[in-house]
Amino acid sequence: MKKIGSCLWFNGQAEEAAKFYTSAFKNSKIGKVARYGESAAEVSGQKVGSVMTVEFEIEGQRILCLNGGPQFKFTPSFSYFVWCENEEEIDNLWQKLAEGGEVRMGLDKYPWATKYGWTKDRFGVEWQVTLSDKKLKIAPAFLFVDKMVGKGEEAINFYMSLFPNSKVEFMKRDEANKSIMHCVFSLNGQEFVLMEGQGTHGYTFSPAFSLVVHCENQEEINGYWKKLSKDGSESQCGWLTDKYGVSWQVVPSTMGEWMTDSKKSENVMRAVIEMKKLDMARLKQAYERG
Repeated sequence: MKKIGSCLWFNGQAEEAAKFYTSAFKNSKIGKVARYGESAAEVSGQKVGSVMTVEFEIEGQRILCLNGGPQFKFTPSFSYFVWCENEEEIDNLWQKLAEGGEVRMGLDKYPWATKYGWTKDRFGVEWQVTLSDKKLKIAPAFLFVDKMVGKGEEAINFYMSLFPNSKVEFMKRDEANKSIMHCVFSLNGQEFVLMEGQGTHGYTFSPAFSLVVHCENQEEINGYWKKLSKDGSESQCGWLTDKYGVSWQVVPSTMGEWMTDSKKSENVMRAVIEMKKLDMARLKQAYERG
């Protein structure tokens, strides 16, 4: 299990989106589904019994789809970057992801790639695909724009200082503008991409795309919460925003199990709603009370 996953926030389309993404990629599977109990439904405005979250994996990426309501929208500040190893693979994937969406950069040859494209899919999630000699892989991709340009390398170093076994795998700089054109780095084995875009764009990071840290004990929760929230802000239910505006969830690795047990999840959710930083012992007690 990878330490860091990602979460996509939808308005009633979580299950449909998870099925679409797992159909678009060969190496994929849908996992646990959690439904809204009374407490979570009351707070979120969702219907009791409706789908709250759907877990799934594509190409080794652990992703959670959440039905949270209409509050948050996806922006190009976060996307998934996909490396495809042959023409057939990239063409088929592009056709599926671009259909019903909005193409930002058409699938074509560019100075940096023999074949590359960027599209928003039918659910609003952003995707970049490129032809590469590496076996198909997917990585969450940061795009620093506007006032964030020039802070990318600082952010990479900050994130790498938090997670063990982290490294920069590739970096191409724009020396004239003192920014990063393209960087691939890993945090505890999870690859990420970071780019910086010149000019005025008018968007920033959104809680619609958050990163999830799966923790084994309270010490880990405390450590990641303290470091990631420093100069940022704390939110309810284990959510925080770091100093670069990126949303994170710091949760016990057992949270998925606790939330998909229909008889016990209501107690767990009542406890979660009362917290900012999650208290693993209290959540476990709530779960065991049944």
